[in-house]
Amino acid sequence: MMLGVASALKGGWVGRAIDAFSLVGLIFPSFWLALVLISFFAVSLRWLPATGYVFFSESPKDWALSLVLPIFSVAMYSITSIAKQTRDAMNDVMGRDFVRALRACGLPERSVIWKHALRNAALPVVTVLGLVMIGAISGTVFVERVFVLPGLGSLAVSAALNKDILLLQGVTLYFTLMTVAINLLVDLSYGWLNPKVRVS
Repeated sequence: MMLGVASALKGGWVGRAIDAFSLVGLIFPSFWLALVLISFFAVSLRWLPATGYVFFSESPKDWALSLVLPIFSVAMYSITSIAKQTRDAMNDVMGRDFVRALRACGLPERSVIWKHALRNAALPVVTVLGLVMIGAISGTVFVERVFVLPGLGSLAVSAALNKDILLLQGVTLYFTLMTVAINLLVDLSYGWLNPKVRVS
């Protein structure tokens, strides 16, 4: 969200740079980005491990390094989607009459932006946040296979390949419950952000 706010308020080369970063994150799927990151940071530069997972109890440092590329691969699309939506929403809200009225009343610019404008711009952002969280859950299936990580995504693929129907149903049920929980949290957040949509 901070990237989107900065893009909307700063403009100039800062806004264009953030917009370009958002565009790059939106057009590349997570599994393709994972392969590019492995090729650059693991194969060419040898800064990070290409695949595998190290348990925290074995080596906290190696555990953290083994998660850098997978986390960035999954989070890139989410970060850029939220940044783009926040920028568009903030551009719309900052031009409304109530923002001009708050400025005319002498409120500090920081209060106008963070307390009033951002809260009004947050509704569409929260909607996108719920969608990208659900997308990130499904994206872990591909990322875990690319980085050879243990997880529910790899478990689901193994269950499908081994025709383990019960295990596959269990993983599917878990993903379904996660989706329902995320949608519920999004709906509840609407009432907190906008009292007009609260159920009496």
